[in-house]
Amino acid sequence: MSAGAGASNGGNGTGNGHRASPATNGSTSHDLKTQRQRAIRELIATRPIGSQREVVDALGAQGFDVTQATVSRDISELGLVKAPGTDGHVYVTPEAVAGSSVATAAAASDERLLRILGDIPVTIGRSGLILVLTGTPGTASVIAQAIDESSLREQEGTLAGDNTLLVLFADAARLERWRERFESIQSRSGGPRNP
Repeated sequence: MSAGAGASNGGNGTGNGHRASPATNGSTSHDLKTQRQRAIRELIATRPIGSQREVVDALGAQGFDVTQATVSRDISELGLVKAPGTDGHVYVTPEAVAGSSVATAAAASDERLLRILGDIPVTIGRSGLILVLTGTPGTASVIAQAIDESSLREQEGTLAGDNTLLVLFADAARLERWRERFESIQSRSGGPRNP
């Protein structure tokens, strides 16, 4: 009888069917991904969540051992978008804002940024509360405009030169969230990246 492998894991029974460390219980990676993405959808439907870090922590509390990179991919695959909430922008499902001009504009704007990053290699450096993005000659203003029109909202503003673009932030937490989101968009673009 292989029914009870570790009664000590059941002490946190929240009734949601998730076990501690689902990856070790014989599930395939596809099954785990499906469970994890279902949990993410439930999370954002039941409470306001505005950052990937919050998703990672909430999933961890449910027994999912995930990284921010994994959560970033899940958010992208689920098509989640950020929409204005009572305490700032929060993740919502596409269905929650279906037909809204906010969701349509955000998707279209991110599409433009995705296309641009698919064509232009961009490196990212940091100086204090400023991210320094460097592209090819003559591209900084195009990248800046695409960023300003995208769903990226943590920045205070952008300042473009010829091939260099400065993105300004009010604090380090916003800078890090923005950088994480930008790099996620950049990786999804499949475009060239400078070493």
